[in-house]
Amino acid sequence: MDLKSMLAEVIKRDASDLHIGDNMKPSIRIDGELLPISDKMLSKEDVETMLAEILSEAQYDLYMKNHEIDFSFTYLHGGLKARFRGNCYYESRKKAAAFRLIPSKIRTIDELNLPTVLKEIAQRKRGLFLVTGPTGHGKSTTLAAIINEVNCTRSEHIITIEDPIEYVYESEKCIVRQREIGVDTESFSEALRRALRQDPDVILLGEMRDLETIAFAITASETGHLVFATLHTQDASQSVDRIIDVFPAYQQQQVRIQLGTVLVGICSQQLIPKLGGGRVCATEILIANPAVRNCIKEAKTTQIKTLIQTGNNIGMHTMEQSLAWLVKAGEITRDVATIFAYDPKDLERLLIDS
Repeated sequence: MDLKSMLAEVIKRDASDLHIGDNMKPSIRIDGELLPISDKMLSKEDVETMLAEILSEAQYDLYMKNHEIDFSFTYLHGGLKARFRGNCYYESRKKAAAFRLIPSKIRTIDELNLPTVLKEIAQRKRGLFLVTGPTGHGKSTTLAAIINEVNCTRSEHIITIEDPIEYVYESEKCIVRQREIGVDTESFSEALRRALRQDPDVILLGEMRDLETIAFAITASETGHLVFATLHTQDASQSVDRIIDVFPAYQQQQVRIQLGTVLVGICSQQLIPKLGGGRVCATEILIANPAVRNCIKEAKTTQIKTLIQTGNNIGMHTMEQSLAWLVKAGEITRDVATIFAYDPKDLERLLIDS
């Protein structure tokens, strides 16, 4: 199989990822499980041919220099069209790559069965909203749905800073400008420095991966912008602690005060295997009300879960509550819910109470 045939297989079988590498069978991920799509082991020459086919000359040179590269591309072949995010890397001195399918259609909050409170978040004028969770659990898809909600309901300027660009937005009521690191701007730090001079109303940062990005997100939120970003953290309290801990000790109290002021909310999520196949999104929603803000400012993040449990009236819920709803709806099994619960005992209590 050549690379185009493998990418076509990803699209046809609605897989999420393709993995290739020297001396391995090409494999795709379906509903979270990796499955080989050929009995043939790829050779060093096979992999080099495939990577040379998909990378531009400049990208290939950068890959050879740095031994890794992130990129995205549009796939057009045999009537199929899709976007992929790619990462080429080395392992044990051998070339390898992973390709993530990016759906060509941006699904809405309703189509994804996400909490409707996210529509209210999309109407906020300023502040910081985070989408958190493990890699491969739909954070980018959720963010795209929220950004598209802004795009279709408000008349403003949206700037995204991405490495690489994943979902492609068509400007609707908003003007949407998408900037890709290494293509439209030299670096993330340069893009961040320039962003506030470009008259944005809404800024999508993608992942907050270092102190500089986190500091910018807080500053932009303070100066009257609505900022969206992701973190690879499990839940709301862990996300708050991660942001604070990035800063030097002498700055942390000031950052707590700033974050407690600008935070709009946090959506933590996981994709859970469904009965009958496929996956469904389970979420934890934190909305930053005065009690939550005080917890953040006073370094009492251990109390955040209790506030989420009692905040159903303003759209909050815990991961265990979300999992319990899915079990009761017959979408997932009790055993699967227990595996994905942050607090299995709390999940058991919720299921018994029902």
